Amino acid sequence: MLNVVLVEPEIPMNTGNIARTCAATGAVLHLIRPLGFDISDKAVKRAGLDYWHLVDVRVYDSLEDFFQKNPTPSLWCLTTKAPRDYSEGTFSDGDYLFFGKETRGLPEDFLEEHRERCLRIPMRPEARSLNLANSVAIIVYEALRQQSFPHLQGYGKMAGAE
Repeated sequence: MLNVVLVEPEIPMNTGNIARTCAATGAVLHLIRPLGFDISDKAVKRAGLDYWHLVDVRVYDSLEDFFQKNPTPSLWCLTTKAPRDYSEGTFSDGDYLFFGKETRGLPEDFLEEHRERCLRIPMRPEARSLNLANSVAIIVYEALRQQSFPHLQGYGKMAGAE
C-alpha cells in the first residue's frame, strides 16, 4: 500500500482527481492542513465525488501533527527542484509520497531535511511544472509498476480471454 501526502493542497479539483487515483489503486490519501477547500460529507456529495467512500483519507493539522502520528515513514519528496529523476527512485510498499501545494511546492526546509529523498519528473526547463494530479498519477503508477502492481492485476473484461 502506498501513501500519498498532500501538503496544504489548494485546488479542490486536483485533490478530487488525486483521490480518484487513490481509490483506483488503494493508496491512502493524507491531507495536511490548511486545505484550500471543504471536505465535509456535504461538500463531497455536492461535488459528486461518488468514489470518495473508496478512499482512506487522513487529515492532519500540520506537518508536525503528521510526523507525531507517523514517526518514521519511508518517504519520497516530489519537487521540480530535485536533481534526480523519479526513475532513479526505488519505491517500496508502504512508502509515503510527499507533494506540495500547487503554488509553492513543498517547504524549502523540509526539502533540505530530506535532500537525498527528493525526486523530480523530467520536463523542459521552460515548463514551470505539471499539474499536481498528473504528477501524483505518474509517481503512484511508477511506484506500483516497480512492485508489479500488487492487488491490481487480473481485472478487466478481457482478463480471462484467450
